Amino acid sequence: MTGLVDTHCHLNYDYDGKSVADLVEEAHTAGVTRLVTIGTDPDSFDPIEKISEAHPSVFHTIGIHPHDTKLIDDAVLEDIERRMSHAKCVGLGEIGLDYYYSHSEPAVQVARVKDQLAIAARTKKPVVIHSRDAEAELLTALTAYAKDQKRDGAIGVIHCFTGTLDFARACIDLGFFISLSGIITFKKSVALRDTVKQLPLDRLLVETDSPFLAPEPFRGKKCMPAMVVRTAETLAGIFGVGADEVAAVTTRNAQALFWR
Repeated sequence: MTGLVDTHCHLNYDYDGKSVADLVEEAHTAGVTRLVTIGTDPDSFDPIEKISEAHPSVFHTIGIHPHDTKLIDDAVLEDIERRMSHAKCVGLGEIGLDYYYSHSEPAVQVARVKDQLAIAARTKKPVVIHSRDAEAELLTALTAYAKDQKRDGAIGVIHCFTGTLDFARACIDLGFFISLSGIITFKKSVALRDTVKQLPLDRLLVETDSPFLAPEPFRGKKCMPAMVVRTAETLAGIFGVGADEVAAVTTRNAQALFWR
């Protein structure tokens, strides 16, 4: 399998002594041609920009994860908007709503996701969306964003999708891609695989969310960008097509989202 894109990884995290160069080389050997490393809090912004600048096949996004929205003030929002002009910044994220944990209050999360969506609309950058236990409120915010969006075509991605079929279809109708992580390989993820099978392949992406969520047969180990191959192979099995077709379609989708 060649030509895959890991559309969501965190290369600024610890990988048991492996360097970013090691991770990128392993990914290239596995057939992963591009990687998108994701910003989640202000402390991550400088490191991921440096990683992106140092590796031609690595790009990045900038945003505040819903867990950390309590850290956002006007200065942080101004910094995010300024960083959108970086030559290798391909999107705004990871942003969204997460009501499973209470690291930031729901009202704060809603206010700050709207602030960041407004920046994306002004800068015409696609958004990388985190969604957990907050589909109704998040869909309301994304619908408003989509109506004001001046960007043609795809406007963002629902990353590490594990939600409902109705939510996925609604997001696709708004102009979002749906991204699948190693979770679809888990033995207990039967319902998720059934949901994914009802979605159009030409609206799907693949990711690792590394160093988290290592796919089978690597569960319990640290996830690496090269492991996106296992997610793509599983996706091929779900749709009954060849792995090369999944690689071609998901890479074309990534191109349409991040590099068109």
